[in-house]
Amino acid sequence: MKPELTPAIQGVVETALYTDDLPRAATFYREVLGLTPMSGEPARFQAFDAGAGRVLLLFRRGSTLQPTPVSGGVIPPHDGHGPLHVALGIAAADYDVWRERLRARHIALESETRWDRGGRSLYFRDPDGHLVELVTPGIWPNY
Repeated sequence: MKPELTPAIQGVVETALYTDDLPRAATFYREVLGLTPMSGEPARFQAFDAGAGRVLLLFRRGSTLQPTPVSGGVIPPHDGHGPLHVALGIAAADYDVWRERLRARHIALESETRWDRGGRSLYFRDPDGHLVELVTPGIWPNY
């Protein structure tokens, strides 16, 4: 019997965070992190360009508990509770600029980490308590 070949995963395309106050969260990701809004529904979600073909989705908590019809099918229900974690990649040369940008906007840094492979991380919270990490290359064997 031949071993089964597994097709390669091309990357994480969407990451979703859930918020109780969608306008507040969207403002944070747009104004503090400079992410560009792509599409959304004011009462339900906001999609942001998270770089390199990646999307950060913000959903109003509880707004996705029913199947959502779309032109080509249906999106199954989903939701989330509690503080989640998302890491966004930044260039190593921009690390100090990001640290100063966050401080200038009165964003409390929870931690800074230097990784064995040479990468660095800045950790802070968004308005919903999600842990956001800005990370340079050199934290994982593949990043």
